[in-house]
Amino acid sequence: MPIETETARVTAEFDVVDESDLIRVRKVLRTEAQATGLGLVDTTKLITAGSELARNILNYATDGRGRLTVEQVVHRGRRGVRATFGDAGPGIEDVDLAMTDGFSSRGSLGLGLPGARRLVDDMSLESAAGSGTTVVIVKWQR
Repeated sequence: MPIETETARVTAEFDVVDESDLIRVRKVLRTEAQATGLGLVDTTKLITAGSELARNILNYATDGRGRLTVEQVVHRGRRGVRATFGDAGPGIEDVDLAMTDGFSSRGSLGLGLPGARRLVDDMSLESAAGSGTTVVIVKWQR
């Protein structure tokens, strides 16, 4: 389900293909959060969630490749940062299960997706087995 906005302006778009891109993801999210007027705590939450989602691309996408699009958005007078993480990987067979604390398909702690959801104001996840995954997060200015 798309996250509603009245206006959106793309401010960054690039491929996520290796570990060095995690630094770029964090830098871009910090820059956009600050430009949008997010406070330090909200900026940190956005960066942490975005870093987790970018790492998921590297760890779970078939070819370890994906794409990040970052936008400044406005909805009902509120400004925010929207980040869309997408890949053409194997997809997630059971999205509800993947969003459950403790579930892991690879033996990790299983806190990544549910943790990212708790850190942001809005999150949508679209995926199915064999069709890739798209995760959209938004952090709104307080």
